[in-house]
Amino acid sequence: GGGVNADNAKDWLDAGASHVIVTSWVFRDGKLDRARLDELVKLIGKAKLVLDLSCRKVAGDYFVATDRWQKLTELKLSAQTLSTLAQSCAEFLIHAVDVEGLCRGIDNELVAKLGEWSPLPCTYAGGASSLADLETVEKLGQGRVHLTIGSALDIFGGSGVRYDDCVAFNRRQRA
Repeated sequence: GGGVNADNAKDWLDAGASHVIVTSWVFRDGKLDRARLDELVKLIGKAKLVLDLSCRKVAGDYFVATDRWQKLTELKLSAQTLSTLAQSCAEFLIHAVDVEGLCRGIDNELVAKLGEWSPLPCTYAGGASSLADLETVEKLGQGRVHLTIGSALDIFGGSGVRYDDCVAFNRRQRA
């Protein structure tokens, strides 16, 4: 994220990034701008593109939020949405905006839906507060959803999760 668009995406890759993450630029007036997404895919290829579909829960459904998560779009997350967008990217990044940074636990419902719906690798972020959240995401996400831990992680000043414990967890998963 952070301002990635068709004018600078290739620069990030040329500078050494393995992928670029894009969100707000592919949305305009609350709608997915398919032409912009297609332009980006043509420019850098889907294998280098991560779509950030961070979302808020509204009336039981999850809608993509853009512009520092302040603007809701009309794009509702669903199996069909993820299946369609999977044709244009390598993976998804999805923050549960409602719990992001609170360190009060993950959005179990969203993680389970992502595990069921996502045909691509999917990284979930939001609310992680303990090492147990890694195990919960592994289970609810059916092994297809990965977790990022931010505010709770000791190397970022948090007290809920030690970095070394995360490394050990990941090594056990690979064994």
